[in-house]
Amino acid sequence: MIEFQTSAILIGFAVGLLMAALFFWGLNWGIRKALGSATPGRLLMLSFFIRLSILLGVGFALIEFNGSLWALVGYMLAFLLVRILTVWRAKSTVLAQQEGA
Repeated sequence: MIEFQTSAILIGFAVGLLMAALFFWGLNWGIRKALGSATPGRLLMLSFFIRLSILLGVGFALIEFNGSLWALVGYMLAFLLVRILTVWRAKSTVLAQQEGA
């Protein structure tokens, strides 16, 4: 039987919530800067690589610190949850803008 490490999952989830919020805030910032830039592709790629490097680095550090892959499970679940909520919010904002126009 698989033994769940609840504390590791919760630690991973808490760190994942913070990192996902930071990731999507960075995405928002990068897109806003790219819209006013002469070279938006370069700026978006740089933003992506920085956000990805930080996200993966914290994920690997979390595994190393906790010594368990269960922390990664919580980390990924938190990121997925924030992603779903972010996409849902963005869609509802766009729909509200279209209905108001």
